[in-house]
Amino acid sequence: MSNSPLAGGTITTRRRPIDFIEYAEENGIGKVNIGHHHHQHRRTLVISLMRPGRYLSRWIFAALMLLMVSTMFVKIILIHIFVRVNATMNTSHNFLQLPRHLMHAQSSEIWANHGSDKYYKCVDRSSKKIRDKSTSNGYILVHANGGLNQMRTGISDMVAVAKLMNASLVLPLLDHKSFWTDPSEFKDIFDWQHFRKALEDDIEVLESLPPSVANVKPFVKAPVSWSKPSYYSRDILKILKRHKVIEFTHTDSRLANNGISHSIQKLRCHAMYEAIRFTEKIEQLGAKLVSRLKENGEPYIALHLRYEKDMLAFTGCNHNLTRNEAEELQKLRYKTKHWKEKRINGTKKRLLGVCPMTPREAAIFLEAMGYPSNTKICIVAGEIFGQDGLKALQERYPNIYYHSNLATEQELKPFMQRHNQLAALDYIIALHADVFFYTYDGNMAKSIRGHRVFKGFWKTINPDKENFVRLIDEMENKKLTWKEFVTQVRGLHVNRTGAPNGRVVGHSPKMEENFYANPFPGCICIRSKQKSR
Repeated sequence: MSNSPLAGGTITTRRRPIDFIEYAEENGIGKVNIGHHHHQHRRTLVISLMRPGRYLSRWIFAALMLLMVSTMFVKIILIHIFVRVNATMNTSHNFLQLPRHLMHAQSSEIWANHGSDKYYKCVDRSSKKIRDKSTSNGYILVHANGGLNQMRTGISDMVAVAKLMNASLVLPLLDHKSFWTDPSEFKDIFDWQHFRKALEDDIEVLESLPPSVANVKPFVKAPVSWSKPSYYSRDILKILKRHKVIEFTHTDSRLANNGISHSIQKLRCHAMYEAIRFTEKIEQLGAKLVSRLKENGEPYIALHLRYEKDMLAFTGCNHNLTRNEAEELQKLRYKTKHWKEKRINGTKKRLLGVCPMTPREAAIFLEAMGYPSNTKICIVAGEIFGQDGLKALQERYPNIYYHSNLATEQELKPFMQRHNQLAALDYIIALHADVFFYTYDGNMAKSIRGHRVFKGFWKTINPDKENFVRLIDEMENKKLTWKEFVTQVRGLHVNRTGAPNGRVVGHSPKMEENFYANPFPGCICIRSKQKSR
C-alpha cells in the first residue's frame, strides 16, 4: 500500500465532505458554511480526480467497482422478480393468465400410443358359423332410437339378435324425434350396400319386407334392456315364428355386455367397426378435414367437450353458469317428458364426477397433462352452452377448430340441418385424432373409445373426473400448489390413456364397463409367444 501523503489525503478529503453534508442535513442546515480554503481544496481535488492523468488506474478501478455494484443491484432485482413470478405459477389458480413463453415445450410422450404387437383384432368367423342362406325364421323391423352413436350401437346389437334368431334384418329406421330431429334415413348416413355385403355370411339384410309378408301386421315389442342371448333365442324366437314379422321399437342397450359367446361378441364388433360405414360423401369430406388438421405432420387432439345445452339440462349440471342460464336448463329438463329425473343437485353430481367438464376445467386438465399452448384442438361436439362459451379454453389454447371452420361453406352445404351427418364428420375426426379426450362418458365417447381400442389401442384420455374435481377445488382453495396439482393429476391418469386393459365386469350392466367402450376381451386377442416371433 502506498505511503504517499497525497494518497492518504485523498482518502481523507473524499470522506469528509460526505460526512459533513450528512451532518448538516440531519441538523436541518440549509447552507453549508465552511472556510474558503477547504472549499477550494475540495473542488481542486474533485476536478483532479475526474481527470485520467496520473490517476488513470484509480479512475478505472472506481469505474469497475461502480459497474460491479450496479450489476449486482440489477441481478438482485431480477431474482426478486423471478421469485415472485415462480410463486405465482405455483399458487395462482388462474394459470391461464401466464405468458405463453413460460409454458413448457412439447413432448413426444404426450402423443405416444400404448398399443403393442402383442394384441390383434380377432373378429373372423369360423366356417361353422356361416349362415344357412336357405332358411330364415322371420323378419325383424327395428327403430333405432337416439343420436348417431346410440343408433350405431343399437343397430350392431340388432345384427347380433338377428343372428341369434336366424332372422332376416330389414334396413333399420332411424330416429327423427330425438333432440336434433334429423330427417336423415339409413341410406343418407351409412353405406347400406357395404353394410349388407359385409354381413352376408352372418345374416340376411333386406331393403324392405319381401312381398310374401309385406301385408303382415308385425308384432310390436320393446326388447328388455341388457338381455342375455337366451332371451332372444328362446322367448323372442317363439313370437317371431308365430307372427313371422316382429317390430322392435327400441334398440339401445338391448343386449348384455358380458356372458355372451365369443362368436356373437365378434359379430357385434364386426357390425360396429367394419360393416357400419358412412356414405362415400361423408367419408371423403371427413378424410379431407383430418388431412387439414394434420398438415405439416402436426398432431391434434379431438376434444369431445359435451358442454352442450341438452346434456347440461339432462344431467342437471350448471357449474360456472349464470343463474339465468341454470334456470333455462331447468325449464328444458321439465319440458322434456322422457327425461325421468327432474329435481337434480348439480353441485353434488359434479363432486361425484358425473358432470361434463367445463371449458375451463378441460383447459386446466390439458395443461396439467403437459399439452403446450400451441396444441391443435378440434372440438367434436355441438354448440357450447353459456355466455362465456369457449373463452377459458381459447385463452390457453388458441388453435381451436370445428368441422365448420375446417370445411368450406360449399363443402358443408349438403349436410346443413342434418345433425347426424355432421356428427358423422365429427366421428371421423375423433377416430383418427392423435389423441381423443372426452369430458363426459356418453354414447359418442363410448363409441369412439371402443373403436380406437379396436384399431390398436390408440391414445384416448379417460379422465378420472371425481378425483380431478376434488383436486382442482383444493388448488383453488390454496390447499395445493400448481406443481402439486400437476403431479397428482398425472399420477391419476397413468393407466387412463388407452393402454390395454381388460373390460371391467360389474354386478349390474349399468355398473360395469360398456362392451362398445372396450371390446377387449371379445374382439381383441393376445398373440401366442410362438406367433409373436
